[in-house]
Amino acid sequence: MDCIFCKIVEGQIPSKKVYENEHVVAFHDIEPAAPVHVLIIPKKHIPTANDVAPEDLHLIGEIHQAAQIIANELGVAESGFRLVNNCGSNGGQVVYHIHYHLLGGEKLGPLNKRD
Repeated sequence: MDCIFCKIVEGQIPSKKVYENEHVVAFHDIEPAAPVHVLIIPKKHIPTANDVAPEDLHLIGEIHQAAQIIANELGVAESGFRLVNNCGSNGGQVVYHIHYHLLGGEKLGPLNKRD
């Protein structure tokens, strides 16, 4: 498999890790879109959100728990942050290993007029 995120999990490609446990790893994005831009991924390769199986649902909870911990450690929990998952090509997904972007450190614009 030629998945860049799997290679990061395996230590074949270096990353600036901010969090790791048995199930997930989080690291700074190399092309940040905000002052704080961290990617949170499961260690298990799951291509997209559509590929999450019932036995993988605990990993989504692990990702959200990691997001809370990281937001606190990086000082954006109180002021607020955005947690985003892009799914599929029309959703903007580029790397086909499910991942969440934690963005913060500045006032982020609304995604639509209702936000």
